Amino acid sequence: VPVGEVPTLADLGKKEFQQDARTAFPFKGGETAALEHLQAYFWEKDLAKTYKKTRNELLGSDFSTKFSPWLANGCISPKKIYAELKNYEKRVKKNESTYWIYFELLWRDFFRLMGKKHGDSIFLLGGPKGKAKSSWKIDKELFTQWAKGETGIPFIDANMKEINATGFMSNRGRQNVASFLVHDLSLNWKLGAEFFESLLLDYDPCSNYCNWNYIAGVGSDPRENRVFNIVGQAQRYDHDGVFVKTWLPVLENLPTEKVHQPDAVPSFELEKYGIELGKNYPEPILDYH
Repeated sequence: VPVGEVPTLADLGKKEFQQDARTAFPFKGGETAALEHLQAYFWEKDLAKTYKKTRNELLGSDFSTKFSPWLANGCISPKKIYAELKNYEKRVKKNESTYWIYFELLWRDFFRLMGKKHGDSIFLLGGPKGKAKSSWKIDKELFTQWAKGETGIPFIDANMKEINATGFMSNRGRQNVASFLVHDLSLNWKLGAEFFESLLLDYDPCSNYCNWNYIAGVGSDPRENRVFNIVGQAQRYDHDGVFVKTWLPVLENLPTEKVHQPDAVPSFELEKYGIELGKNYPEPILDYH
């Protein structure tokens, strides 16, 4: 059946969408784009063999599979990806990286199973465990600073700037900003889950809410809490500071060893780099030393 002409956004009286040049993922919807990406990932770029090594990186389009938006929107099936993965293992290479791609597909199915098993409880404050913490609060000012990427903690702010501008955030980033909201700011985790729901290109109810359950310690994981040392994570996964400097250009002149904790740098030194805390970059909203 001929496809015919698909109307553009302009035809519908809308502005054409402009991708942020810094995006790690210039996503285009639809089955055709999904299949093109599948072909490129496994065969044209041969990225599957290095997935385990690169999966925690933060910048660029190739560090992770990026299948999730098409999966979430029904443009490609997990069975199709699995079949392509097994074909790749047969024809090219089977290693730890290809196993980890399979493992991530299993995690997706596991969260869907948890959604089926626990039903609406994954959306409730106490989660499947029914253990809401009395310390979780709703603080509009703190939440807004987190949501806008104005916490004064560069690694958090850079990740939040990214999701606001692109609808995408790396898995490493998602875990860190979620941990920060729940465990450092003591905010109601549902605020973060609902914010992600409103922005993520790859939003999936089970994956999103079960991951937030996991971070908050109310899911099916036997561990009570998943707490991240944000500065330690930043120094490990953005050791050269390039990710932070990409999304927070005001910090781009700071030396690498100082970029993740600008508040630890004397004000006279910050001035040399064009930074004034409280003016062009926020004071940290909590003491993170």
